[in-house]
Amino acid sequence: MTRASLEKQPHEVASMFDDVAAKYDLTNDVLSLGQARLWRKEVARAVAARPAEKVLDLAAGTATSSQPFAATGAYVVPCDFSLGMLREGKRRHPWMPFTAGDGTRLPFADEVFDAVTISFGLRNVQDTDRALRELYRVTKPGGRIVICEFSHPTWAPLRTVYSEYLMRALSPAARAVSSNPEAYVYLAESIRAWPDQPALAARLQDAGWSKVAWRDLTGGIVALHRGVRA
Repeated sequence: MTRASLEKQPHEVASMFDDVAAKYDLTNDVLSLGQARLWRKEVARAVAARPAEKVLDLAAGTATSSQPFAATGAYVVPCDFSLGMLREGKRRHPWMPFTAGDGTRLPFADEVFDAVTISFGLRNVQDTDRALRELYRVTKPGGRIVICEFSHPTWAPLRTVYSEYLMRALSPAARAVSSNPEAYVYLAESIRAWPDQPALAARLQDAGWSKVAWRDLTGGIVALHRGVRA
């Protein structure tokens, strides 16, 4: 079984996600206690994709996250660097234009997309700031970014309970439903090491994004960050 380190070497992270591709969506639903589906709905509202718009869904995995955008009539490109995830996604959604790509070196021209989005994948990219700049590069002027990522609960009692769940309950639960439970130990550690809401907002601004704002979901367990390319 493959487990990535917090140094986030691309080959380690990609291999880890290859291992969990088949059951990844099911495992997420179980471990999030059903919240993952609600978070996806909030992402779809925030992106607000419209017919004929071009949307990049980075770290799309099997493209479960891409389906709400496609349902609006937008042209959606699911992009991921895990070939295992892409193969599983193509099996489920053969009509979608799955694209292999690294978030720090996107295989797209400048100013292509009306909207770019990444859900629960930014913290797995080796160079967060470079990825934010790359997303800026491929977005049209006036285009928008939506990032959905695990964050830091704002209420202290919830923060304590959540931290205990991550490090004590998540791993046994993952062993029951995942093909690679060790991967979820890494995921728990990466969540705890991730910057809080204001810190990620500052990094978006440093990458060039304007009108940066965020909204907490589930008490701050997840945060939805937004920005606009000037």
